[in-house]
Amino acid sequence: MRSVPLGVVASLILAVIALTVSARSFAAPPDVPAWLQAHVGDSDGLISQVVLERARALYLKKVAQGAVRNPCYFAMDATRPGDLGNGVLGRRYYVICEASQSFRAIPSGHGGGRNLKGTVNFSNGRRCSKNFGNAMDSELTAGGAYVTREAKTSFKGFYSTGAKQAAAFLRTFIQFDGEGEAANARQRVIGGHAAQVLRAQCMRKNPNSSYADHDGLVPFGKLVDYPGGRSNGCTSWSPADARQIISMVKDNPTTLYIYPESRDIAAVVAHRSQSGGVPYWNASCLKEIGAPKFWPRKTLEPIIAQYKTDHPVPPPQPLPICKGS
Repeated sequence: MRSVPLGVVASLILAVIALTVSARSFAAPPDVPAWLQAHVGDSDGLISQVVLERARALYLKKVAQGAVRNPCYFAMDATRPGDLGNGVLGRRYYVICEASQSFRAIPSGHGGGRNLKGTVNFSNGRRCSKNFGNAMDSELTAGGAYVTREAKTSFKGFYSTGAKQAAAFLRTFIQFDGEGEAANARQRVIGGHAAQVLRAQCMRKNPNSSYADHDGLVPFGKLVDYPGGRSNGCTSWSPADARQIISMVKDNPTTLYIYPESRDIAAVVAHRSQSGGVPYWNASCLKEIGAPKFWPRKTLEPIIAQYKTDHPVPPPQPLPICKGS
């Protein structure tokens, strides 16, 4: 076997390296298109760079895997304020459809958390979210990667629509499946729905209704909208936005990326005592909350379980019969 000059060997090695780098560059996700980059920013109605990059990477990954075929994907920035005051809601949930070059920013609720009085307080205000977590029954938002799944529509009761007029309230819930720290989303019943609830007040006679119980009664109450309020950890939207989003993902799943994850929260906390690049967090909310906190399930779930044991919930009482029924 003839010897090969070192110069030729070096040239071959460089060629292999160049081909490898080239292959990697072709395999890398494409750059954010110019029309979408125009929507990047930290003010209301725009999407922050890190949120878009992660949401887009998740979507492209799931498309490449064949897990989703929907032309649109979602993102949410839970570090931003949900309520800007004077009846104006913060737009922090993003609907991105690259094929049609469509970008929408809409309001969305965040997890309210809970105040276990005398034990621990991990509740959130209406405007900004300080506490995040993935524990069962914590009612906290958990950041990370999700895929939308099945739609479930449930009857909640009847409500008044005018003089002696009533309508059935049916609310559709989109189940999410999460990954990593959000992997227990289905167990926690985390998903998306309209920010509406029926405050049941009494039971009304309506034996001809398909929703009537064995006594011919149906629940009747007041329909309450809370588009700027807090949720039990789910993603909630105004009724109009919910109808659009649900129609987009029903039988056609897509991805949702929620920022921040626990690593982002840890980076913000660590930055207080270390030098280096400033991790992203909405400036106005960070000033308001001081520092965010992530409550891991292994820490919080035993506390919640013990609180339930120490404070048993009394059995539910039957609703009274509506007057005139």
